[in-house]
Amino acid sequence: MALYENNVKLKGYVGKDAESYATKQQQIFAVFSIAVKSGYKDKQTDQWVNRTEWPGIGAFGKPSDIAKYLKKGDYVEIEGELRSSEREVEIVKDKKKTKIKIRDWEVRASSVKKLAKPSSGETLDTETITEGDAA
Repeated sequence: MALYENNVKLKGYVGKDAESYATKQQQIFAVFSIAVKSGYKDKQTDQWVNRTEWPGIGAFGKPSDIAKYLKKGDYVEIEGELRSSEREVEIVKDKKKTKIKIRDWEVRASSVKKLAKPSSGETLDTETITEGDAA
C-alpha cells in the first residue's frame, strides 16, 4: 500500500474550446477546463444542493494530441494528478500596497478520453451550465 497517492479521475463537459500552445522546445500542450458536479442533501431543508466546479486541465505529450481538438460541450474523462503553482499578487487598497501569495491548482492529464454524450435519460441534473459559468 502506498503511503501517498496523487491520482485524479474526472468526467465532465468542456467549458470552452481547448487552447493549444508550443513550448520553447516545440512541445505541444493543451489547456482547458471542464465542468464537474457534486452535490449533497441539505439536512435542514431536505433538498439536494448541487455544486459545479471548473478545474483547469493541462495536457502535455500524447494526451495533448486528443485534448487540442476538444470543443465546448464535449463530454470527456480525464485521468492525471493534481498540481499546484504559487504566484505573488499585489493588491492596492486605499493607497496601501499588499503582496499576497496565491496558490493555483490544476490537473496534469496523463489520459484524455472523449466520450459519447450521455442520453437524456442518464442525466440526473436539470441545471443548465451557461458560458458565463465557464472558467
